[in-house]
Amino acid sequence: MKKNLLTIALALIMALALTACSSTPADSTSSVSSAASDTYTVGIVQLMQHVALDQATQGFQDALKDKLGDKVTFDVQMAGGEATNCTPIVTKFITSGVDLIMANATPAVIAAKEATSTIPIVGTSVTDYVAEEAAIVESNDVPGGNVTGYSDLSDIAAHVELAGKLCPDVKTVAIIYCSAEPNSVIQGNQAEELFQNAGYETVTLTASDITTLSGVVSSACEKAGLIYIPTDNLFAENMEAVKNIAVPAKVPVICGEGGMVNAGGTASVAIDYYTLGYRAGEMAYSILAEGADPATTPIGFMTAEDMELVINQENADAIGLVIPEDLK
Repeated sequence: MKKNLLTIALALIMALALTACSSTPADSTSSVSSAASDTYTVGIVQLMQHVALDQATQGFQDALKDKLGDKVTFDVQMAGGEATNCTPIVTKFITSGVDLIMANATPAVIAAKEATSTIPIVGTSVTDYVAEEAAIVESNDVPGGNVTGYSDLSDIAAHVELAGKLCPDVKTVAIIYCSAEPNSVIQGNQAEELFQNAGYETVTLTASDITTLSGVVSSACEKAGLIYIPTDNLFAENMEAVKNIAVPAKVPVICGEGGMVNAGGTASVAIDYYTLGYRAGEMAYSILAEGADPATTPIGFMTAEDMELVINQENADAIGLVIPEDLK
């Protein structure tokens, strides 16, 4: 009897051992399968539609699709150029439980930051994340919160140099931008200093909205031989209006980015906004799939290698500007 009981006990032990062994691969497979099937929803809030911001959004989406394929979906919302519209958009993202918010342009990033301190936020098309006008992060190296991103800071010194090559006889430069955009205020102040240091007289004129834009451009054409517009959403969206005033006045317009040039400006040394967005997308992938922390993910900056000379030859011909051979 004891022998029979011992036999039964041994059989039960072996059966349990076999069950445990057979369940281990199944559990392992289940875990891998779950990780492999992770899906992500990203909310994108874009301040307005114009070429530069559109390119940044497209680059961002392409980067994540290249990395994640159909495991990522996007909810893209436009704020129609109104900063106040960004808040309800972001609130909708939070309610729907998105995994990450991409905010395109400074007002969009500020609205996202004010709405959530937990959902990761990746910004793009923001000139200065640290400046007092925006104060989005604590520092570029260590953002310190749930926001990081890529900067579209352009090389204004290169624009000053370009002005000297394109228009060597011009003595006065009109710097125009939207006073309601923190990015533009920062760049406008830098441009004023750099042009003055290079020996130019400067006239700074600002538009508050679309209703004042034409008057600002007309005044600039009357007061200066060259117009400089930094990366500015209001002017980028309305370069046709700028062209319609500056071309008859035969005044060249140097812009902060290439899309503005192609839409009616004359020339720029410009970053590529698609590349800007793509790199922000790679940053978002690191946060979503690799566990990177926005608080310790440094703000990204474009380099000189990311910038190219953009010339609108049609515009140059229309204003009678001869492009020097070394710029062709």
